[in-house]
Amino acid sequence: MKLHLQVWRQPGPTAPGHFARYTVPNAAPEMSFLELLDVLNEQLIHAGDDPVEFDHDCREGICGSCGMMINGQAHGSQLQTATCQLYLRHFQDGDTITIEPWRAKAFPVVKDLVVDRTAFDRILAAGGYISVKTGAAPEANALPIPKADADRAFDYATCIGCGACVAACPNASASLFTAAKIAHLSLLPQGHPERKARVVAMTEEMAQAGFGDCSNHGECEAVCPKGISIDAIARMRREYLHALWQLG
Repeated sequence: MKLHLQVWRQPGPTAPGHFARYTVPNAAPEMSFLELLDVLNEQLIHAGDDPVEFDHDCREGICGSCGMMINGQAHGSQLQTATCQLYLRHFQDGDTITIEPWRAKAFPVVKDLVVDRTAFDRILAAGGYISVKTGAAPEANALPIPKADADRAFDYATCIGCGACVAACPNASASLFTAAKIAHLSLLPQGHPERKARVVAMTEEMAQAGFGDCSNHGECEAVCPKGISIDAIARMRREYLHALWQLG
């Protein structure tokens, strides 16, 4: 199958960018979207041109590195699918596909489709961890946890930090990412000692990083490759208000 690509090219953070049009004449339906970009880069290298820069690592929907806008949608049109899990069988021969980086003030473009997502790292560093030494893994039944809490904590913990929620949000909010990290720790006993300080520190760092506020559009949930619910944001808001009241 032949696919036409309109790819955002930007040589550096301060340089102007533009769309470049390419054609990949030998794409196959069983190829992943990242393999399509690999083939494109082989063409460009053989032609003596610069390859397209894009982030990738595991290519299994685990690491969250491969985020990009595909035809105006974060990760493309397939629900709960990371870019590396999107296959060309979902496109038609002769299609034109527009590929862009995440668009957010807090995610400045580094080059082409690569953006700087270290703002997420700063949010996690502000409190997305348990600081005490937990020692060896305890016996499974030594600390009873209700199954409903364990299931919800696991659902929130599946966040891979890809940034699709930010890219899709009209406000470029990181609320779903931050809420997922806060919620999965607040639901477990191990996270309770630092619960109040954690939610305050992480939400304040989120605001300082330049992300917008949540206004309940729900776009973040729609594009999340792990299907994380915006219920996490409601939980984060409750946690934040309770923490402010109790901390004074």
